[in-house]
Amino acid sequence: MVEMEKGLLERLRQQGFDAAREILEAGDLKAGQLFVVGCSTSEVCGGRIGTASSPDAAKAVFEGIWQAARERGVYLAAQCCEHLNRALILEREAAERYGYEEVNVVPQPKAGGSFATAAYAAFDCPVAVEHIRAHGGMDIGDTLIGMHLRDVAVPVRIAVKRIGEAHVVCARTRAKFVGGERAVYDSGKM
Repeated sequence: MVEMEKGLLERLRQQGFDAAREILEAGDLKAGQLFVVGCSTSEVCGGRIGTASSPDAAKAVFEGIWQAARERGVYLAAQCCEHLNRALILEREAAERYGYEEVNVVPQPKAGGSFATAAYAAFDCPVAVEHIRAHGGMDIGDTLIGMHLRDVAVPVRIAVKRIGEAHVVCARTRAKFVGGERAVYDSGKM
């Protein structure tokens, strides 16, 4: 690997870390909560989603995000691509804690995506599940993570607008408001 490539990979790692740290803080995610990330490395590298998967870029971005998640004590869930119906890779401990049923699949760069493949390789005891209800998330390259967030997602604008060339969108979730016009809400849960 030439020096410029190492520099690019370090920038991707740092961008992933900075973005994750900011959304985890802004979203006020607590230790033990779920944080979902979808990442198109094709988009990160300047291509169109699904056309140019990059295991090296995925590993760099994943490492940054995973570092921030571990520092905050949240569980990271890596969304697979559409070829695996957007299944998720997470630690067995998280799946068991939240009661998610394991499915049998091992992501690959072209069938699951490079980011999910990096997560599977890095986690201590990775499992795949079909659905989660995450407390917050980050979408890198328009991968559509919304199906894995809790019911009321709130967009969160962060300073990091791109990781590599990929567009970044973040969300936190909040409790539903129930009741009618006389209802009173807890402002700490907004």
